[in-house]
Amino acid sequence: MINRLFHLLIGFVFGFSSVVKGQQQDVLAPTPPMGWISWNLFEGNISESIVMELADAMVDNGLKEAGYEYIILDDLWHGGRDANGKVFPDPQKFPNGMKVVADYVHSKGLKFGIYTDIAEYTCAGMVGSLGFEELDAQTYAEWGVDYIKCDYCHAPEDLWTGIERYEKFIKAVRATGRPMVFAICEWGQRAPWLWGEKVDGQLWRTTWDLRDTWEHGQYNNGHNGIMEALDRQVGLEKYAGPGCWNDPDMLVIGLNGTGASSSANGANGCTVTEYEAQFGLWSLLSAPLLMTCDIRSMDADTKRILTNPELIAVNQDELGKQASRIHKDGAEEIWAKPLADGSWAVGFLNRDNDKKRKISLDLSQLGFDGQV
Repeated sequence: MINRLFHLLIGFVFGFSSVVKGQQQDVLAPTPPMGWISWNLFEGNISESIVMELADAMVDNGLKEAGYEYIILDDLWHGGRDANGKVFPDPQKFPNGMKVVADYVHSKGLKFGIYTDIAEYTCAGMVGSLGFEELDAQTYAEWGVDYIKCDYCHAPEDLWTGIERYEKFIKAVRATGRPMVFAICEWGQRAPWLWGEKVDGQLWRTTWDLRDTWEHGQYNNGHNGIMEALDRQVGLEKYAGPGCWNDPDMLVIGLNGTGASSSANGANGCTVTEYEAQFGLWSLLSAPLLMTCDIRSMDADTKRILTNPELIAVNQDELGKQASRIHKDGAEEIWAKPLADGSWAVGFLNRDNDKKRKISLDLSQLGFDGQV
């Protein structure tokens, strides 16, 4: 009987095999990116000293050892553009410049990410990259950037403009010669899973911004809980694989209602069990694992969830398959993901908090005889 929201079963071995070793050598993001991103906790209250503290914490708290490697700055790091059009960081927040910050992150054995927007302005009204694609790409390369998150605020709503703008910017990024992972963030409104790989993006958002709640009961820009985001991954598994990942947005684990935008419209946090379920589900989905809590002061439950070695192994499995939902009956769901060693990871989800359920797996749904 499953009375918790989520249960994972790993290790069905059926003689299935896949040859994947050696296939990922030149692939950017061969497994889903793992790291930390600033927006939902800090928003504009980010600084050089905070980034350095977070890099220290990622190492000291065992997160780096668990597989997390990126420290990513979201919006509001910007100062403006100089007389030559070159972007520079806010001198009050980053008095020594962004290369010093990136160098410090790298000194910890980690990677550094930054944010921009493929329009004139970012979502928060800072300078965007439209018309400055080549210059910004070269600037980020000079700083030592390893990951670019590119938003779509203030841009036209049509499909083709989005494709053209992202393609132009990514070509400029590739022309620098620096291997920078590129994250397309247009919130799934133009079905980027159909074209993101073609323009050489490594991941693309499939949902509106996630809020710190289990289920909002509605889905729009402002209302998107863990369950609403999960539902929008059904059918997208065929578009995921090494170097191209569907991104249902951040891990809200450990925020506990402390985020700013993530707590909008009544999203006041989740229970420990709900946070456990998000981590299990995002691992099955081969989703990027991007933390947003304050990793300098994690409680024991948050650290335990975020460093679960079995679930991280499922997420980082080199076969790179995203789980499919193979069963749904009301509040009961089963999600299954094949792994490189021939085994399967299977997640049992009970979306009814008030009722225990017995959920059985029919192995014929995986192409085999029998039942568990």
